[in-house]
This record gives sequence, structure tokens and C-alpha cells, in this order.
Amino acid sequence: MNVLMFGWEFPPNISGGLGTACYGIIKGLSEYDDVHVNFVIPKSHGNEPSSGNLQLISADKVMIGQKEFAEIKWENVSLIQVQSELSPYLTPETFTEEITSKSHKINQTSGGYKISFSGKYGPNLFDEINNYAFVAQTIAKENDFDLIHAHDWLTFPAAVAAKKISGKPLVVHIHSTDFDRSGGAINPDIYAIEKQGMDEADHIIVVSNKIKDRLTGQYHIAPDKITTIYNGIDNDTKEAQDAKHKQQKDKVVTFLGRITVQKGPEYFVDVARMVIARMKNVHFVMAGNGELRDKIIELSARYGISDKFHFTGFLNGPEVNEMLSRSDLFIMPSVSEPFGIVPLEAMKANVPVIISLQSGVSELIQNVVKTDFWDVHAMADAVHGILKYKKLSKTLIKEGKEEVGKLSWTRPATQIRQVYFKTRVNQAC
Repeated sequence: MNVLMFGWEFPPNISGGLGTACYGIIKGLSEYDDVHVNFVIPKSHGNEPSSGNLQLISADKVMIGQKEFAEIKWENVSLIQVQSELSPYLTPETFTEEITSKSHKINQTSGGYKISFSGKYGPNLFDEINNYAFVAQTIAKENDFDLIHAHDWLTFPAAVAAKKISGKPLVVHIHSTDFDRSGGAINPDIYAIEKQGMDEADHIIVVSNKIKDRLTGQYHIAPDKITTIYNGIDNDTKEAQDAKHKQQKDKVVTFLGRITVQKGPEYFVDVARMVIARMKNVHFVMAGNGELRDKIIELSARYGISDKFHFTGFLNGPEVNEMLSRSDLFIMPSVSEPFGIVPLEAMKANVPVIISLQSGVSELIQNVVKTDFWDVHAMADAVHGILKYKKLSKTLIKEGKEEVGKLSWTRPATQIRQVYFKTRVNQAC
């Protein structure tokens, strides 16, 4: 089976867990000789890993021929009607004139046109999503595939455009919704894209039952259209095999993720304040960036714990491994976490873990401490206990490492492959 898969990022060029999950899925699928993936991203950087069953397609390198460009039927992308210069009512001639003059994103050559992409999550994100869908039409015409697989809302317009061109079945993969990312203050444009992608999909994969409930409740999707498939983790890396804790004088408690409402950074600060009042040899580290970063800096100063509360900024892959190697405890106090791969990374790195019951990963793993995100007293007691009692810490480390060692990407990839074949059969019936 040839799968046309749409993503937005791919290791090592990632800004979050989505690219990591996509790579894990593809790596798991590589164990099957009957699945080949054409993975599309807006912009490749030349340093992405490759494998026998993977072909990486960079949208910014796709040539839209003169003839094809002139024959584009804009109704195929009429679904894209969000904050963008790309209107579904433009003719090919006015599209070239308007877009080129405004943003210079269209590059005309003797052979046709190419559209430039940053591949980032910047202020022109909606423009890039629209342009991505435009290029997806050409990709769908030029490639042989049996099924389309799209990851999260950023790729849904492209996937729907490819489906309308090809008539092939569409599987959308929900790693997160705008309800989770925004803390409930949803963006109506993003919701509309999410909703349309789900409605157009022949089947939907979600990363937890928590998200399944979200889709049936807020998006009014039929339960029998949804399959829950938990994420896995890559246990074959050199980092996983060589993971060792670096001993240091003071204990280190780590938060690692975007500093946003969704991740509950305020609760981490509250826990830090309580624990620091009870223990002197402990430091708290907040690794990541986000719109709440300045607020959290001010809050830690107001609490008088700035000397023991540290900010690292965004960390890349090797830096994350280094941070975990220096951590005595990892906390994920997320308010609404569809899954959460970082706790698995921490367990793999021999770090005890505390997670919120509001995270999807809490449905999967057992050898961690689980509390409600708002119960900072229970969380602080757990931190104090794990740091104070070595036996408790060692038990969590040992049993956590054993548990996460069984959670490879083979299991989810096998389930995804089953969804592929079932979806094809259902469409044919």
C-alpha cells in the first residue's frame, strides 16, 4: 500500500511532539514490506533521516507546470477560507498577480511555478496552510498512492484537496485539538478547519480516549468513525541505551514543554514554592518557551524563589537528553494534554515522573505518580516524597524503565496499518 502522508515538521527540525510522532509512526511502518510512505512537509532542510519505505516530498520544491497552473480548478480548494491572501475565487491570472505582488511567495521559472514555505509556526501560518493545500493538488496528481494520512489541522486542507483530486480515502490523525491548545478559548477558523477535516475523513485516529471524547462531544463525530491508538517511543536510540543520571549536589525537578495555558506552568510554580519551603537542596527548571514565559518569571519572583527557579528556553533533542540526565524528577502538570510523549522520554532516561490525570498518556502508563493538575498540594507531597525517599525514587525508575521499554512504535504502527486496510475495504464497499 502506498500512503500519501501530510505532516508539518520532521526530525531533526521540530518544534514539538508532532514531528517526533510522525517519524515514530513511519519507523514502525517500515517493519512492513507492504506499506510505503510518501511524506510531505512544507519545507525540507536536507538533514532528515531516510529509510527504504519513505520518500520525503518537500512542497517548496514541487513544480507547478505552466499548463497545470493555468488549468487549476479553484473549487477544489474552496474549503480554504481563513485569514489568507489565497481566495478560492481568484482566477489563476489574478492569483499570480495578487500573491506575487503582496508576498513574493510565488517563484516563476521557465518550467512553471514554485511556492516558497518557511515550514514554521509564524505569523503567516494561515497563508502557508493555504499554499500547502494548493501544492497538494499537484502532488496528488503526480504521485501514485492508495490512501491519504494527515496529521493535525495544519495539514487537513492539503489532505482534503488531495482527496478531492484523487478520490482516495482519507485518514486524519488527531494529536491535539484547539480546545486543548487554547484552554477552551478556541479560534473559530482553526475549529472550522479541524471540523471539516474530520467530516471529510473516512476514518479518524486519536492518541487517547480523552481526545475521542472531545471529538464526539465538541466536534459531533460518530464514535464508530474513531479509533484510539496510543503513541509509542523509540527505545533503540543510543541515548536510550546509554541513559545515566549525572549526580549533583542539589536535586533538580524539571518541567519540559511549551509554556502555555495547556501545559499548566502556573501549577508547576505553585508546587515549586511549596517544596522549596520544605527542602533547601532543590532547584526547579522550566525548559521551553511560550506566551506565558514572562508571566511565570514574574510569578517566581513574586514568590521569592527566583534563585532556585531557572529558565532554559527552548531545548533541541540533544539538549533535552542532557536536561533529563541532570533531572531527579520530571513533572507534567498539563491542564489538557491529548497524550504527552515527554513523560515516556523521561522514563526512558531513568527519571521518576509525575503527570496530571488530565493527560492522555495517563491512560497508558502505570509506573508514575498521577494527580489532578489543580491539586498542587498532592503534587508537592509527591515531589517531596520522591526526592526524600531513595527507595521510592529507585522503584519508580526501575519499573518505569521496564514499562516504557515495551512501548515501541511497533504496536501503534501495526494498529495504524490495520486502519489503512480497513478504511480501503470500507470505501470499496
